[in-house]
Amino acid sequence: MKKENAKSSGGSKFKEKIKETIEGYKNLSEKDKHMLHIYYGYGKGKTTSVMGLAIRALGAGKKVAIVQFDKGYDGHNEHYAERNILRKLKEIGYPIEIYPTGCERMNEDGTFRFKNAEEDFAEAKRGLQIASDLIRNGDIDLLILDEAVAAVVYHLLEKEDVESLINEYNKNRRFELVLTGHKLWEGLEEKADLVTEMRKVKHYFDKGIPARLGIEF
Repeated sequence: MKKENAKSSGGSKFKEKIKETIEGYKNLSEKDKHMLHIYYGYGKGKTTSVMGLAIRALGAGKKVAIVQFDKGYDGHNEHYAERNILRKLKEIGYPIEIYPTGCERMNEDGTFRFKNAEEDFAEAKRGLQIASDLIRNGDIDLLILDEAVAAVVYHLLEKEDVESLINEYNKNRRFELVLTGHKLWEGLEEKADLVTEMRKVKHYFDKGIPARLGIEF
């Protein structure tokens, strides 16, 4: 069958559904065209996924801002390699802003510091303020709050802090909002338009493979 003939054959009901969806979307208000995403779970791929979304948005000519919680950067030691390329994209003119917040967690022996210090709480609040300012005033098309949900689960923020951001966003939805983290709390799922769970089925860490540069960080 030639491609021209294939275009008009099969899947008629599904094609009609797609047409209806496209036409319905055109008729929505600008506020209703923007969605709240949550990517969560204990499987690998949450930050990887949203960084891919950021690249896609930039490729489509959209303005992107990323606020990362508990992923600090001291200006020298970079443990999140995706930021290297994102900074390069900014340098050559792509409209992206990156706001890493948090303190250094990696110890000299490669292990992590898990206990929260006063500085960690202060940095989480700083990230919260940046996110709030962007939601109210940012000239953006996509805002990613990476590990915002995790910051609540690990007691750096209160759930009310994140919910207040969502409430502020709902007052004036003018861009896409994305949150990531490990575990949802009761009522959070209902606030989102899209929820994707990254479920761990199998992970090589369990057989002794550590986090590797360029793959996990």
